[in-house]
Order: sequence, then structure tokens, then C-alpha cells
Amino acid sequence: MKLGFLGLGNMASAMIGGILKEGIAKQGEIIGSAKTEKTAKEKAVEFGIETCIDNRKIAKQADVLILAVKPRFFPEVIAEIRDIVQEETLVISIAAGKTITYIEEQFGTFPNGKSIKLVRCMPNTPALVLAGCTGYCVNSMVSNEEKDFAEKLFGSFGKAMEVPERLMDTVGSVAGSSPAFVFMFIEAMADGAVAEGMPRKQALEFAAQAVLGSAKLVLESGMHPEELKDMVCSPGGSTIQGVRELEKGGMRGAVIDAVIACAEKSRTL
Repeated sequence: MKLGFLGLGNMASAMIGGILKEGIAKQGEIIGSAKTEKTAKEKAVEFGIETCIDNRKIAKQADVLILAVKPRFFPEVIAEIRDIVQEETLVISIAAGKTITYIEEQFGTFPNGKSIKLVRCMPNTPALVLAGCTGYCVNSMVSNEEKDFAEKLFGSFGKAMEVPERLMDTVGSVAGSSPAFVFMFIEAMADGAVAEGMPRKQALEFAAQAVLGSAKLVLESGMHPEELKDMVCSPGGSTIQGVRELEKGGMRGAVIDAVIACAEKSRTL
């Protein structure tokens, strides 16, 4: 089986790294195209895979074709390859905002009237360290076996969950965009520690590890975040005073608004 990537940016690189590490495919089974010769050569060296700058060449060889280009490039890239993609090819899109219906329309139908086999997914950048979270949905042409393969593929670089397509823009905001919010939170906590005299490097390590451990506790304890928060807030203690300041600053409302804003933007891409 050949896995073909159209686009070899950060997300594609994260996926390839996970796929190779978990043994989902071997180096000789992965091929990819990049916009520039420089990127193609760099990724060939980094992963030991075959690369080029010819999208059509990749589309012709791939049994599973991953569309890893920016959403704005979809019309031109799909127009370039749609006469090459075969009925048996499993197509996977990682583009925000591009619906199954939109992608099917861009590809058109085969002579027998059938649409492409399509998986729409939304991974996130923590996939770069094999800690990603990917939501996905499929069209009616995808078999259960192919869906299982796609989930195994996504699971090679983190957690993968099937969701109804109506929630894909929400996945993009609560998982895809939210790492940026978390990075801001980590930086802000580190800034506070620096203001209290801690060296910057050490402050970042403390803040990042605290976030990592807190997330792990939520996932593994099964407890509601509110319960876990209350466990830290001793009566009359320092933590509840910090929580008070965050509430005064409107932290909850700001985060909720940010997630909603991302989802709304995703629908317009």
C-alpha cells in the first residue's frame, strides 16, 4: 500500500513521523509532494521517503491520498489531480472548513456516478510530539474496514475520535486551534513567575509541566475539571485567590468566546 501526501508541512510531517514510529507503513510505502524542491529534499532526508514537486505523480501512485495543503489551495490542487484519482483510492482531507460535500463536488463523480471515498479529519499540532487529538468523519463510500484503517492511522500520532460532520468545525476550535490558547496561558504563567523572580527557562518548564500534568489528570482520573480545581483550592488558601483574579478578568468567558470565534471562522474557510 502506498500512502501519498500532497503537502509536506508541519501537520503532514507529524503524521508521517507517527505513522513510521508506529509501523503503520514503512518508508518505502510513503510518498509525498511539496511546493518547492527545497522542502521536498528536506523531507526526503528527514524521513527517508520518496518526495517530489509533482502532485499528479503522487496522486497516480497513492492507494491512500492525504490532502495536506492549505484550504485556500484546494480548488487548484484538486483540479490538478481529479482525473487521476481512482475509484478505489481512499482520500483523506485535513483541511479546516472544507466539507465532505464541497470536496466531493470539487472531485466530481466517476463514470458510474459514484463519488470518491473520503475521510475528513482535523488533527492538531501536538501530533508533532505524538500527542495529537484528531476528529474525523467519513462519507458513504468509505467501508468499515477503511474507516478502521483511517482511525488507526490517526491514532499513530495521538488520540482519534469519530464525530458527526456537523461537529467538525467545533473539533477544529476545541482541539485544532486551542493549542495556541494553551501556549498563551503557559507563557502568561511563566511571565508571572518571572515577575516573581524566577529565571525564564525554569518558569516555562514549571508552567508547561503543570499544564501537561493537569491535562493528564483530567483524562486519567475521569473526574470533572471543577472537582479537580476544588481539590487544589484550600479554604483561605493562595489558590482560591488566584482563581478569584482569573474570574475577575473574565477568563472563562474569554476562552468560550475564543472557541466559538474559531468555529465560526472555520465555517467560512
